[in-house]
Amino acid sequence: MERSGIFEELRTRLVNDLKANGRIRTPAVEEAFRIVPRHLFLPGIDAEAAYRDQSVPTKRIGDDLVSGASQPSVMALMLEQLELQPGQCVLEIGAGTGYNAALIQYIVGDRGKVVTIDIDDDIAAAARQHLVTAGLGHVNVVCSDGAFGYPDAAPFDRIILTVGAWDIAAAWREQLRPDGILVLPLSVGGVELSIAFAVVNSHLESRSVEFCSFMRMRGSFAAPKTALTLGPDGGPSLKVENADNIDPERTYDLLTGASSDLATWVQTTGEEAFWGLSLWLALHETGFGMLSARGEFAERGLVPDLFSFPRGAGATSTVALVGDDSLALLARGPAHSPGNRGEDRDGSFELLVRTHGTNSDAAKRLVRSVRAWDTAGHPSANDIRIRAYPKDTASVSHHDGFVMEKPSSRLVFDWT
Repeated sequence: MERSGIFEELRTRLVNDLKANGRIRTPAVEEAFRIVPRHLFLPGIDAEAAYRDQSVPTKRIGDDLVSGASQPSVMALMLEQLELQPGQCVLEIGAGTGYNAALIQYIVGDRGKVVTIDIDDDIAAAARQHLVTAGLGHVNVVCSDGAFGYPDAAPFDRIILTVGAWDIAAAWREQLRPDGILVLPLSVGGVELSIAFAVVNSHLESRSVEFCSFMRMRGSFAAPKTALTLGPDGGPSLKVENADNIDPERTYDLLTGASSDLATWVQTTGEEAFWGLSLWLALHETGFGMLSARGEFAERGLVPDLFSFPRGAGATSTVALVGDDSLALLARGPAHSPGNRGEDRDGSFELLVRTHGTNSDAAKRLVRSVRAWDTAGHPSANDIRIRAYPKDTASVSHHDGFVMEKPSSRLVFDWT
C-alpha cells in the first residue's frame, strides 16, 4: 500500500472509532475529521502515532509541557459543543499545531473566517506553515496573548479555547456576538470542565458540560499552579485548585503512612463517582483534589482505584481532600456479591473514606459530603447548569446554587 493509502486508512479507522464512542455526532464534524490530514500537522511523527486517539507533546519549557496536539476525541467533543455553521467568524485561543483551526476552517467553509492565536512566536510560525501545507493558509495565525482576544476581527460567532483557563476574561465576553457560543476548558475547584456557554441577557449560561484536561493558559491570564507531584519523580500526581496551598512533602508522608477506613454506607459506581461525585465535592469542599498514580506507585496501592476507567496500563485515580495535617481519599469497599474490583453484580460498590494522619477532620468532612450527594440523588455533570456573570454584577440569583468567585467573573452552579 502506498504511503498516502496508509494515512487514509488510519484516518478512517480513527474517525470510525470516534463515531462509535459518541465523540463525533454530526456530519459536519465527521467530514472535517475525514478530510483534514492530521499527520501534516505533526511532521516527524510516524503514521500510527499521528492517528492514535492520544495527545502528542510538541514543546517544553524546562520540565513543563507548554504545547501539544490535543487528543482527537477531546477535539471532536469540543467541536460538537461549538456548534459551528458555514460562514461563521471564529476565534481560537491556543493555536498549537494548527490542526484544530484547520478542522474549524473546513467546517465554516470559504465564506467563514478563522483566527487562531498563540502566545509563542515559534508555535504560531509552525502552525502557519502546517496550515499552508494542508492547503488552508487563509487561516489567520496571530502571535498574541489570548487573554485579550482579537478585537481587530471581532465580533465572533464562536470563540474556543484549547488551553485550560482559570477564569473567563472580559474580552471573550465582549467579543462574542449576542447569539454566539464560547467553549473553554475551565478549572472548577480542582476539576476541569469543557463548558459551552451561550449569551443569555447579561450573562453566559452553559449549554453543555464535559470533563477534560488541558495544559494551562500562559501570559497575563495565567492561572495558579494546579498540579504537583507527591514524593519522588514519577510519584503520585495531585491536581487541586491552587497547588501553592499544598505542602507536597507533608502530603506524601501522610499518603505513605498508616491509614484507616470509615464507612459512608453509600453505594455507587465508578462512572457516577467520576461524573457526579467528584464535581459535587469540588464545589462543596475546600482542599479538594484529584489524586492519580502510575507504574510502581499505582502497583503499591498508594492511590485507590476508585474510577477504574481504562486510562492507561497501571494507572489508578481517586478523589482526595487535603486538610490541616490530614489526608482523606475515597476507596471502594468490599463487594456484597462476587465481582471484580469490589463491585457487586450491578457494577456498584460501597464508598469508603480512607483517612491518613491523626487528624480526622478531612475524613469526617468527606463522609458528610458523600452522604449529602447521596441524599441529593447522585447529581452528575450532565445535570448541572453553570452561569457566568461579570465580576461587577451587583447581585445574582442563586437560590440553592453554589457561588464561586473568580477574579474576573462570578460563577453560579445549580443542579436541575
